[in-house]
Amino acid sequence: MGKVIAIANQKGGVGKTTTCVNLAASLAATQRKVLVIDLDPQGNATMASGVDKYNVHATAYDLLAEETPFEDVVVTNTTGGYHLISANGDVTAAEIKLMEVFAREVRLRNALADVRDHYDFIFIDCPPSLNLLTINAMTAANSVLVPMQCEYFALEGLTALMDTISKLASVVNADLHVEGLLRTMYDPRNRLASEVSDQIKKHFGDKVYRTVIPRNVRLAEAPSHGKPAMYYDKYSSGSKSYLALAGEILRKEESEKKNRMLTMSHKENE
Repeated sequence: MGKVIAIANQKGGVGKTTTCVNLAASLAATQRKVLVIDLDPQGNATMASGVDKYNVHATAYDLLAEETPFEDVVVTNTTGGYHLISANGDVTAAEIKLMEVFAREVRLRNALADVRDHYDFIFIDCPPSLNLLTINAMTAANSVLVPMQCEYFALEGLTALMDTISKLASVVNADLHVEGLLRTMYDPRNRLASEVSDQIKKHFGDKVYRTVIPRNVRLAEAPSHGKPAMYYDKYSSGSKSYLALAGEILRKEESEKKNRMLTMSHKENE
């Protein structure tokens, strides 16, 4: 069954969409089957995937609010080599319409039930707020990947997000956990960034990815060309960092898989 990862942070401008698109493209380049779900009405992940958000046949609105079949909504030809559920301003209406629907928080989970096995990874680009769309994402997800900048208010915002994840886990998704914390837009010359980075590692230990995403102009330019960074400038530091992150995630997956198999083996021998 494919692993579903919500990419979320209640603070905007921390690199959620950049992480979603570039990590998806990096994993797709390793021959993994990847799906990106754009739940942000701004549709930035859609545009960054080379898909015109103003000219799509269907969006996440249709999947969630109208219960349009998955195969009628998914876009299979993106510049990143992954499949996409697109978004545009219509997705705002989905939240309003879902308010009137029974079991509204599980619409996305139900929509993915029959297709999860078709993908190795499913990434959900969440809006920068805790609304019904974000709750749908976290109800459908196995875990949450949190991109964050190493700046003064980061730890305070992170504490609030962890509390939110914990509450959602207790109410709508008992298996939900933090996949990892990703330091983005990092400038090692900035003393404050280094200090905050050290604090994050001290508080969250192995939940913090070793890979750090640098502040990189190529990462910022790539979306305007409708491409993930690795297809815009594969030699850029940003592109290389997301490839490194993909490798780190795959190694972690392999380690977890081995641990599960060992646990099952021990139980069978007891």
